[in-house]
Amino acid sequence: MSSATFTRRGFLETGAAALGVAVIEAIPALGRAAEPSGQPARAAGTFLLGGDLAVRRMGFGAMRVTGPGIWGDPPDPAGARKLLRRTVDLGVNLLDTSDAYGPEVSERLICEALHPYPKDLVIATKGGLTRPSRERWDHDARPQHLRQACEASLRRLRLERIDVYQLHAPDPKVPLADSMGELGRLQREGKIRHVGVSNVSVDELRLARSIVKVVSVQNRYNVGDRRSEDVLGVCAVEGIAFLPWAPLAGREREASRSGSVEVLGQLARQRGITETQAALAWLLARSPVLLPIPGTSSMAHLEENVAATGLRLTPEELKRIG
Repeated sequence: MSSATFTRRGFLETGAAALGVAVIEAIPALGRAAEPSGQPARAAGTFLLGGDLAVRRMGFGAMRVTGPGIWGDPPDPAGARKLLRRTVDLGVNLLDTSDAYGPEVSERLICEALHPYPKDLVIATKGGLTRPSRERWDHDARPQHLRQACEASLRRLRLERIDVYQLHAPDPKVPLADSMGELGRLQREGKIRHVGVSNVSVDELRLARSIVKVVSVQNRYNVGDRRSEDVLGVCAVEGIAFLPWAPLAGREREASRSGSVEVLGQLARQRGITETQAALAWLLARSPVLLPIPGTSSMAHLEENVAATGLRLTPEELKRIG
């Protein structure tokens, strides 16, 4: 197993995207907030993931339901389960998690909160990183580890087949072809429905797709960090879902008060919405293959994030942001 510490920044490349269309229920590009409904997440529109899984374009990243530092149980496990149930009540039907979150805690809480699962709920999880301690995210994308990790996730989630199983990150000590080959074998055995990748470059995505059908990519991407623009471009052209992690641009908003980030803040203040909501609205408008997965441990923030699906940035506002 690799002992290299996982650093998400190290997997991003620079480039320019060509935007494409892969939604089956498009959202309008112009307008004010949509009328509230019982399931406001539906306002984001629907993406056909892998050609057979209809998911709403506002998902939920379940990393933050764990303890501080993404380590151990949350301070209020009952509250975390309540938050997960509320997520589904709001119409979100795409949950993203990983065996490394906790580790194992996020998957376990999802099962405790939601099993037996709603028919349309899609759970995407990941393998390929281990957590020897709170501070470490170590690579292990050896075929034997990925098999063990996938089978353990199946047991924790109480699933016979995982809808989307993602390689959490390429392992510098393991050929990517070996890692993807094992995911392909698990798919043929019926343990994985669809395969995704995370933290990849264009070249790594190309190699992965030469071995197995890839239905999703999960890279860091937000209004202030567009180093995966070239990967997004490939996804747009090929109809591959792009799940941006860190979609709220929190670090960028803190560090930068110029350019696109500053304009986004100005527009949010003018609209009377939060910068977080503006960031999510920008992602939904940026490309129809983008499926934001904001995560939180706060019920109020969850409601706020999902409400962003009813916001529409005008063409003029999008041009100002750039």
